Amino acid sequence: MQADDNMNVINMKSSKRIALVAHDNMKKALLEWARYNKELLAQHELYATGSTGSLLSTALGVEVRCFKSGPLGGDQQIGAKIAEGGIDIVVFFWDPLEPHPHDVDVKALLRIAVVYNIPIACNRASADFIISSHLMHEPYERMVEDFEALQVQRVAALQGKTSK
Repeated sequence: MQADDNMNVINMKSSKRIALVAHDNMKKALLEWARYNKELLAQHELYATGSTGSLLSTALGVEVRCFKSGPLGGDQQIGAKIAEGGIDIVVFFWDPLEPHPHDVDVKALLRIAVVYNIPIACNRASADFIISSHLMHEPYERMVEDFEALQVQRVAALQGKTSK
């Protein structure tokens, strides 16, 4: 793909870095999905929040790099990893019908995934579509807005307005 002046290309390798997250009452569903897709998931680097990561590592018998629990900052840690270019895909089985004390963190994670053009699955069907895509097994060029260039333009525009 060709990036224009306001876009950057992020090269995703054939081995993806996948963040796996689930609210408490969705952990069983995520574990079932992960067990079903164990062979495919084992080909990639897996990341997860707190107890979800521990459960996945035990259930799958593979290494899962764990962040803190979601309510203790794990969702924010994954968001930071996305902003640094360290996560390629997010699978987040969340419960939209149950209020959570860290809803703002959940929304921030979803927002940052969209901002950085990360494929994000929020239920089993979308996770199935992502993981079964031929793009899971090959490099992919992800287009992301060049936020640093935009920031420089905004600062220049503000300086031009204040110097008058």
